[in-house]
Amino acid sequence: MKKTIGIWRSWALVAGMMIGSGILTMPALLAPYGSYSFLGWAVTGFGAICLALTYSFLSSRKPGLGGPYFYVQEAFGSKWAAIVAWGYWISLVASVAALALSFTGYSKTYLPFLDNNSLYSAAFAIGIIILFTAINIRGMREASTVQLVTTVIKIIPLVFLGVAGIMFGEVQEIPAVNPNNNSFFHMIAGLCLLIMFAFIGVESATLPSEDTIDPKKTIPRASILGTLTAIIVYMVAMFGLMSIIPLAELQHSTSPFADAAQILIGNSGAIIITIGALFAISGTLNVCIMITGTIMLAGARDGMFPKYFSQQNAQGTPIRALIFSSMLGIIFLLFSNSESLLSSYEYLLIIATFAVVIVYLGTGLASIKLQWQDHKQGQKINIIQLIIALLATLFSVLAIIGTWVVYQ
Repeated sequence: MKKTIGIWRSWALVAGMMIGSGILTMPALLAPYGSYSFLGWAVTGFGAICLALTYSFLSSRKPGLGGPYFYVQEAFGSKWAAIVAWGYWISLVASVAALALSFTGYSKTYLPFLDNNSLYSAAFAIGIIILFTAINIRGMREASTVQLVTTVIKIIPLVFLGVAGIMFGEVQEIPAVNPNNNSFFHMIAGLCLLIMFAFIGVESATLPSEDTIDPKKTIPRASILGTLTAIIVYMVAMFGLMSIIPLAELQHSTSPFADAAQILIGNSGAIIITIGALFAISGTLNVCIMITGTIMLAGARDGMFPKYFSQQNAQGTPIRALIFSSMLGIIFLLFSNSESLLSSYEYLLIIATFAVVIVYLGTGLASIKLQWQDHKQGQKINIIQLIIALLATLFSVLAIIGTWVVYQ
């Protein structure tokens, strides 16, 4: 089978997975923290870079289908790999449901009948999941092409609005707020858990290694370039947004960037940003559905998932895995659906993020273990790479602690 994923399609998997509903909906969740949210972005961004560098090392050492699952299996064996495979898959399924809800929230600009009607919102979100599942069933080439196009389109309006907000918005003093009166450490841990959802995808380039051209070079470069792209876009967009919308209003908005564009430019600006937001979310949803199939295919080959899901069609698509994953995503969506779209989104976000930081913890530990194994076989340890793996591991622990903070 001909490989179809080069450096830019691989970059689009990483940047496109990250730059989606996280940056578009999360400002409302972080507004209660005021300027502390920027500190949370800085800590989480640093952790994401450490993870990207860790994945770069692992993929350049030995790429394999399934990404994090493959590395954990190589380091610790099938038992721990199974935990990672299932945890990662669950995080992706929950993300599919959250992304569909976020897409629905931004669609309200054009489809007002979705507003305050949970039944219509759920039906619309289900239709979006089915649409992108069908795109992925057609094959990796089609799915990766959609990903590249949506990634390029989504970045332009976010950067434009961020720069416009910085230039023309009124930069007010943003207070530092600890809304739940937690200790400083626990507050940062909780912020890291919430913000980490916007960085899920740092591992995306490692997953379809069988379809990647020259994976030992392409995957590391795409992982780092995609993560840096996301961080730059996030910081510019967030600062510009908080320069336009007061925090008291921001925390109640389900489509904050569209609201900001309405203030700056009027109806035409809101329309442009809303279209860009829909492209952003759809790109993330597309790659998320793609990866649910990839991780199930890799796990089914090794007995982590039922062999039933290892079947591929003529285009190499794991069709059974894709359909089953999307069906479960729809079930997640229906169980979480409530009168408040934002609260449903936050609930799914926490499930997805907690599950994936367990995967990132496993990746950091796998990197440490594999470097030690290489050392015992006579290879010299790269101290910088070892420190990066340790930092990635510690960051994952911090985000896991954040789960307890958020739920207490």
